Amino acid sequence: MSPARRRINFVRIGAYVIGYGLSLIMIAPLLWMLISAFKQPGSTVTIIGKLFSTPFSLDSFEKVLKPDGTAMMWRWTLNSVIVGVVQTAVTVVFASWAAFAMSRIPFKGKTVLFALILTGMMVPVESIVVPLFDMVTALGWSNSYKALIWPGMMLPLAFLILKQFIDQLPGELIEAAKIDGAGMFKIWWKMVWPLSRSSMAAVSIFIFIQSWNNLLWPMLIAQDNSMMTLPVGIPTFQSIFATDLAVPMASNVLASLPALLVFLLFQRHIIKGISMTGIK
Repeated sequence: MSPARRRINFVRIGAYVIGYGLSLIMIAPLLWMLISAFKQPGSTVTIIGKLFSTPFSLDSFEKVLKPDGTAMMWRWTLNSVIVGVVQTAVTVVFASWAAFAMSRIPFKGKTVLFALILTGMMVPVESIVVPLFDMVTALGWSNSYKALIWPGMMLPLAFLILKQFIDQLPGELIEAAKIDGAGMFKIWWKMVWPLSRSSMAAVSIFIFIQSWNNLLWPMLIAQDNSMMTLPVGIPTFQSIFATDLAVPMASNVLASLPALLVFLLFQRHIIKGISMTGIK
């Protein structure tokens, strides 16, 4: 074997070692959470030797799913599903309308409006929490689904991804539809919507996962225990079971499953949607 080939093999082996090592570092907390969730309540899960020792059971999951006055796992899950689904559906539709209008409808001030929308990506959420909270309170929406859903429905990133895709659609298609007498809404519904499904699917997954994991805004606006979402409600397990990590880990596993399943089922749409957005 020549020195050059041997050097290439060493580089490849080193890349594999680094890659697998980094993957193990990222997966280790998830494995610890998963194994701890199947330990009996009260078991020691901070020592590796005891972590893998028997017995394993579903008692922690039973405690999490058992309805009582403080641990309302089913209610929190329902709230997260409602907020996530509604935010995703409405945001995708609004972002698609805005992207189509910005891409294909000429009007004055388009450049300025586009810059203002992109500015929304540069403004930290924390900087607008106080005025947004005051606005929601003034409308009387505190501790309601409207307060949880409406402020998170506008996502500049969704608009940007969909606009880049619509920009690449052949202009001849739009012009032919106009000649046939189709209005702008019909063009969007019959042409743009079907052609941009992959990009919309990718955007939908991003929005859903972001909504599912959102902590700051629901924590501020959900004052009642029954209106909490999972990221807000789950920490209550850590306060109730301060010395028992198995039960909080079981709640985290259950809370992670929906977002994980959505990602695994639709990950091909993420790759396809993003790749098609960058192809002329």
